[in-house]
Amino acid sequence: MYLEELKTTGDFLTLTRNNEFYLPPERFTLGNGTVVDVLDTGVIQFTPSSYGHKDIVLSSAVHGNETAPIEICDELIQAIIKEELLLKHRVLFIFGNPKSINIGERFVEENLNRLFNGTHAQGGVENEERKRAANLEQYVREFFTSVEQGRYRCHYDLHTAIRGSKNEKFAVYPFLHGKPWKKSQLQFLLACGVNTVLMMRTEATTFSYFSSKQFDADAFTVELGQVKPFGENDMSRFAKTKQTLSALISQDNIGFGDFNSSDYELFQVHRTINRTQQDFSFPFSESAENFTGFAKGELLAVDGETRYLAEVEGEAIIFPNANVALGQRALLTVIPMEVDEKFV
Repeated sequence: MYLEELKTTGDFLTLTRNNEFYLPPERFTLGNGTVVDVLDTGVIQFTPSSYGHKDIVLSSAVHGNETAPIEICDELIQAIIKEELLLKHRVLFIFGNPKSINIGERFVEENLNRLFNGTHAQGGVENEERKRAANLEQYVREFFTSVEQGRYRCHYDLHTAIRGSKNEKFAVYPFLHGKPWKKSQLQFLLACGVNTVLMMRTEATTFSYFSSKQFDADAFTVELGQVKPFGENDMSRFAKTKQTLSALISQDNIGFGDFNSSDYELFQVHRTINRTQQDFSFPFSESAENFTGFAKGELLAVDGETRYLAEVEGEAIIFPNANVALGQRALLTVIPMEVDEKFV
């Protein structure tokens, strides 16, 4: 019933926003032979008639107010449907939380990016975001497992951060359970304009960790700048990201130059600070940026009677948010690291 308009405009984002909770599945085929499957609101799959060896997931709007990645994916989807961009590989696009897009908020009832890897089924709580997390897991599972095994898998979950950052764009590399980090992925991120990478050391509830852990995909949470409303993003700042993502889905392979470790700023998580008390605060201002470093002994956070002090010189803050729910992460701290033998 909506197919003719979608075929003409390619505007899957508006269709998603007009159908926050459900969109009946539909299928059609482009003139170039690419099969288009609308699986649900915000979930659309493209299968070229003769597809290559990669299965690619590109997600955005897991937090609805992070608009730049939504606009990037919207432009790519429109280009594919209008046959301005010819795909080489299977691609699944996801707009994660349509209602939160419409209200311009990070989430509606619960942070969607804290509900993956089965967390949505824990705690006896029911809400739309928990249902959505379960559904998105299933769409990704079907996408990765509905074709022959042994294919290359990747998932880039695109975000923007609440705060500004000393390193405007950065990526979070999920915990790999002892498997090596990949230099080729650092090169891909650099081509996207992202030279700062944060290495996680523990399991997580994020969308990218789900794909990494469950399907051995190269998966990242990619932070592309600071949150801004629709219409206020300087899209020229994301040109390298869009160009590289376009090449990822439309070319057999992307060529990189020689790997140079000096091109990157790498960090490893030092510790996670959770909010456990109603009385929780940071001593630094709302304008303090991600990657701001602190001297050893400086106060980082106050959680009730507990005071958290910087344990090492230069310990830096990432994702500070004093307003998270009790029990959730309020702050990560990180320390610099180097490319070493753990990278292949």
